[in-house]
Amino acid sequence: MGDLLKGISSFRGAVFPNQSALYRKLAREGQQPQALMISCADSRVMPETITQAGPGDLFVCRNAGNIVPPFSTLNGGVSSAIEYAILALGVSDIVVCGHSDCGAMKGLCHPELLQPMPNVAAWLRHSHAAYSIVCRAYPDDLSESDRVRAVAMENVVVQLDHLKTHPSVAAKLATSEITLHGWFFDIETGEIQVYDGATATFTVPQEGEPLPVAVTGRDRPHVMPQIAATLAAE
Repeated sequence: MGDLLKGISSFRGAVFPNQSALYRKLAREGQQPQALMISCADSRVMPETITQAGPGDLFVCRNAGNIVPPFSTLNGGVSSAIEYAILALGVSDIVVCGHSDCGAMKGLCHPELLQPMPNVAAWLRHSHAAYSIVCRAYPDDLSESDRVRAVAMENVVVQLDHLKTHPSVAAKLATSEITLHGWFFDIETGEIQVYDGATATFTVPQEGEPLPVAVTGRDRPHVMPQIAATLAAE
């Protein structure tokens, strides 16, 4: 806590004075973040640092395993953050960011580790599909680290699918007003890999080239023309 107190003092004395105008503007005009970022609560994964975002740039939701529970009427922090970001703040991009050496994914691979943590075990049920994919579709002789990495990357894709079950997301996808992104952060190298929905692969984005995206509204076919044609034929 002493280190945190020193950090607060440094912020107030050295950082805030140089950004005081920005903070006053944010306090006066409110926030208009560019994107919602759903990332892991792991202390080594810092969304603002990874993206070099400033105050007001990102609306961040962090939890164990960067999980997005499928939509339900039960209230939850992640679901509320998604709904608020889209409907109140008007974000047009959502990023689900997984990472290497993820403790939550290790727990999936070794459920015995979760016996003293029933709440964590229950939470991770939202990632079981990722673990099942790796167990069935990946080689049996994967090393432990490669298996955890594979589960973490598949988990990003699973959570993107869960995102699409949320009414606020589904509605914006239907009108091409929102784009979904899947990222994977390698802690050791600092590399970011981005999920390309068109090829179903993670790639390293290249500066100056278009950023691959996971899901766009254009990926979703509209049934309205079909309905209109049916009605016209009646």
